[in-house]
Amino acid sequence: EELGLLGAVVLIVLFVMLLWRVLRIAVSCNDPFGTYLGLGIFVLLSLQIIMNLCVVIGLMPTKGLPLPLISLGGSNLLISLMAIGTMLNIAEGGRS
Repeated sequence: EELGLLGAVVLIVLFVMLLWRVLRIAVSCNDPFGTYLGLGIFVLLSLQIIMNLCVVIGLMPTKGLPLPLISLGGSNLLISLMAIGTMLNIAEGGRS
């Protein structure tokens, strides 16, 4: 909000990079459980991001869904960080 268009574009690019990396980790995993878990985390994060951006643009009514890693919400931040940590664990286990 305070950084304007440049800040919004940078934030969207960073979210796209995060989602792309999560999807690559999920698809490249050798274990089917890791793949499904990674895809679930991808859907969890991407739906929150897409719904929040649609609310900000005015395409959807407000739902009270926070933007992962950005909005002030302790439980959502905790779940988002745990999901990213799980993806790091899947990425480390998928290289063996």
